[in-house]
Amino acid sequence: MADSMMSKAATMEIPISSNGDSRNLAEDDSLEQDLQQVMVSGPNLNETSIVSGGYGGTTEGIIPTSSIKGSNMHHTSSNSSMTAEEATKGIAVEKFDIMKKWGLNTYKCTKQMISERFGRGSRTVDLELEAQIEVLRETKRKYENVLHLARALTNHFYSMVQTQHALGDTFADLSQKSPELRDEFGYNAETQKLLCKNGETLLGAINFFVSSINTLVNKTMEDTLMTIKMYENARLEFDAYRADLEELNMGPRDAVTMARIEAAQQQYQIHKDKYERLRNDVTIKLKFLEENKVKVMHKQLLLFHNAISAYFAGNQQQLEQTLKQFNIKLKPPGADKPSWLEEQ
Repeated sequence: MADSMMSKAATMEIPISSNGDSRNLAEDDSLEQDLQQVMVSGPNLNETSIVSGGYGGTTEGIIPTSSIKGSNMHHTSSNSSMTAEEATKGIAVEKFDIMKKWGLNTYKCTKQMISERFGRGSRTVDLELEAQIEVLRETKRKYENVLHLARALTNHFYSMVQTQHALGDTFADLSQKSPELRDEFGYNAETQKLLCKNGETLLGAINFFVSSINTLVNKTMEDTLMTIKMYENARLEFDAYRADLEELNMGPRDAVTMARIEAAQQQYQIHKDKYERLRNDVTIKLKFLEENKVKVMHKQLLLFHNAISAYFAGNQQQLEQTLKQFNIKLKPPGADKPSWLEEQ
């Protein structure tokens, strides 16, 4: 009983009391985008199909054409023409029904959307869930910024490592060609090679960090946001059919209206069940996403800190140990290069 009261308290209809003043006109662009999305989500008539018995059967019992008389062939041709005509009519009727249902649903949802934007209708709102969704969207924006900066760091650091590698090769070459500076060029070449090796190790750690953040942001969070989008569409449909039912209930109660009310009640219940199912799905996904995010980021932030600290402290052993701790395997030089067979 307490859970039922809590559920009713958490989900409520919030009336929109504004009357479309100039402050709401700034939302016209987003309204146009929403209307375009509603229109794009129409049915794909190319997917309509009619299954007819008698086609695709086995070849047993086929009579040779030489044994069929002319009258039988004419009768068979006539039956085939009638069957094809009936199938064509069936497809046309089915496509018309699909278009009719889609058009009616689009009209109701568009009407509800405009009513909400201009303050002439009410919408169902789960305050707690809406707050969690907004937190997720803000978190995703911040993590996308982290991902962008980490990729920039990777690119810049990769360029520095390549420069160190080229500088080490140049020093080594000069040590062979300048006897009077052989020692000086020699230990500078060794230093650059060591820095290059440690830099490649650090790049392996940063790449692993970037890959994990990319998976979290563009796969895990995006999957949850897709479910949220489905939930928001279901909420709009539910409110549209709820408003339609309320409008019919306020009208006369003759026989025709009662039949329409009964049909509207059925549609209302269907969309209500869909809305509540998707709301539960979003709640569960948000919970698991938060747990997964904390687990992933705890590991990745520890990796990033240990690897960066070891590199700039010049501790090669600790840097290699960090990669072993997180099971990161470096690709050998030239591993990404295609073989001579692939190049053919």
